[in-house]
Amino acid sequence: MLFRFVLWNLADSKTTIEELRRYLRDESVDQFEEVRGVRFKAWISDEVTERWGAVYLWESAEAARQELPSRARELIGKEPDVGEEFDVEATIEAHSRSRSSRAAGLPSSRSV
Repeated sequence: MLFRFVLWNLADSKTTIEELRRYLRDESVDQFEEVRGVRFKAWISDEVTERWGAVYLWESAEAARQELPSRARELIGKEPDVGEEFDVEATIEAHSRSRSSRAAGLPSSRSV
C-alpha cells in the first residue's frame, strides 16, 4: 500500500476554502467513490492558516499513478506546496456503528 499527502497554501491561490468545499460537496466526493485502488481519502483544511489538502491510502503504487478526477489543481491554480508519498508498513481500522460522513462543511471536531 501507498500513503500520499498533499497540501496547498491558499494565500496566493485562485480560490478559497469555501469554494473548495462547494467543489468537494458538488463533485469530488462522488467522483472519488468510483476511483479504483483508492482505499481511503480524506480532504483536510485549516481556515486560520488558509491550507487545503488531502490524504490518500492506495492499494498499490500503480493505482496511485492513475489519472484522477480532480480539478483541485485547476481551481487552486498551482501544484501542491507539499506532496509526499510513503510505503505503508501496517494499518489498523477502528470500527464504529456509524458510517463516515460524506458531506463537506460539517463542524470541525477540533476545538477553537
